[in-house]
Parts: sequence; C-alpha cells; structure tokens
Amino acid sequence: MERVTGIGGLFFAARDPEALARWYADHLGIDPAPESYGEPSWRQEAGSTVLAAMPTDSPHLGGRGWGVNFRVRDLDAMVTQLRSAGVEVEVHDEVYPNGRFADLVDPEDNPVQLWEPAGLDSA
Repeated sequence: MERVTGIGGLFFAARDPEALARWYADHLGIDPAPESYGEPSWRQEAGSTVLAAMPTDSPHLGGRGWGVNFRVRDLDAMVTQLRSAGVEVEVHDEVYPNGRFADLVDPEDNPVQLWEPAGLDSA
C-alpha cells in the first residue's frame, strides 16, 4: 500500500493571517508560508507525529474543531522563552511515558500544545 510520508501543511482560518504568521515565527520559530514558488517552505525535523480523531467535546481541542501539537527539544527552555515574551503557558504537572506537555493559546485563541517527546517517541 502506498502511504503518505508526512504532513505537508496545516491550514486554518485566521482573522489577521499576517499578524498570526508573524506571531508563530517570532515565538515558535515557524517560518511563514512562502509568498512565491521560488521560496522554500518551513522544514520540520523528523520525528513522531500523531493523527488522532477525537470526540467533538474533547478538552484537547479547546472548543475548536482542530488542535496542533508541536514537538520541542527542551520544553523548559521554550516555556521560559514564551513567558519572557508575555505568553501564558501552562505546563502539565504529570510527566507521561511519552514525554512532557505544555498548553498555550495563540493571539486568536487557537489551542497550541508543546510536546517534549520521551520514551519510544524520542528516538
């Protein structure tokens, strides 16, 4: 069976797409979408990715129809960086077998989760 090789993009509506793209670039280091075919897209590091259908009332989705989870190498460093920039971040107290997590929202109140993988997902 032919399989997809990864996620090629995550597309969602925004009230101010340019400002939101700048926020993701400034705070999470995600390059904005290229403005021409002559520019490369943001490249992520290889690693575990979860695609999970969830109930519509799942707390993981923050009342939205979608949620995004970004892998990070050092959750504590990322949390410090975000908090220094005035972004509220809630670090989960529990450490799970697959790693540590933190939650925040972007300027348009979209849920964002950060994940420092551990165990089988850290390889």
